[in-house]
Amino acid sequence: MTRKIKVSASILCADLSNLKDEIKKCEDAGVDGLHVDVMDGHFVPNITMGPVIVEALRPLTKLPIETHLMIEHPWLYIENFIDAGSDIVSIHAECYGRLRASSRGIGKFPKEVDRLYGDDIRKDIKRIKQHRKKAFVVVNPGTPLCIHDILADVDGVLLMSVNPGFAKQKFIPAVTAKIRELRADFKGDIEVDGGINAATAPEVVSAGANILATASYFFSSDKPRQAVKYLRNLSHTL
Repeated sequence: MTRKIKVSASILCADLSNLKDEIKKCEDAGVDGLHVDVMDGHFVPNITMGPVIVEALRPLTKLPIETHLMIEHPWLYIENFIDAGSDIVSIHAECYGRLRASSRGIGKFPKEVDRLYGDDIRKDIKRIKQHRKKAFVVVNPGTPLCIHDILADVDGVLLMSVNPGFAKQKFIPAVTAKIRELRADFKGDIEVDGGINAATAPEVVSAGANILATASYFFSSDKPRQAVKYLRNLSHTL
């Protein structure tokens, strides 16, 4: 089956002092959506942006906005981001399970779990969908695919191919096997985020991913339209 490849531009690497022009750059290049990385300094070792950025983005574009909630208590902020203009809300599996001993406590990263509290995450997925928005579940590289029981509830799965917290990290090759395992059981959207570029994208698309989140590869390119075209055409060239 040939799936249409979508490209999501992560504004983590955009020039936030010139946001209007950066969004126009995304539109002119033909990206399919915008990816907003929300970090709180607790779930990941960095602090980025909140609902106010989504609210600023919303009148600038009709592109879908995905808010990737890399925050310790996502359930406290779901409605805030939806009200600000999010179309997709992505919540981490690691927020809905018992953290491994190596992940517990302040300053212990990356956050990883081995199983989910299924009822808790289903409740928040339902909340997102009640607002007629899409719900994605996110899985960190070190967390196994412990999400099989909730796949019927979500619109998509976002697999991290770096440990979250910072841009410009190198792709973790072991994630490719996780993509293949997931695609064997899941017909919905599989998004991959972290280290996606011309060298790594063919591998993840071949494994079954159909949404590519790109940050530095896109925003540092002097030919962004060609970069997007290359990623989109992978399904036809592999």
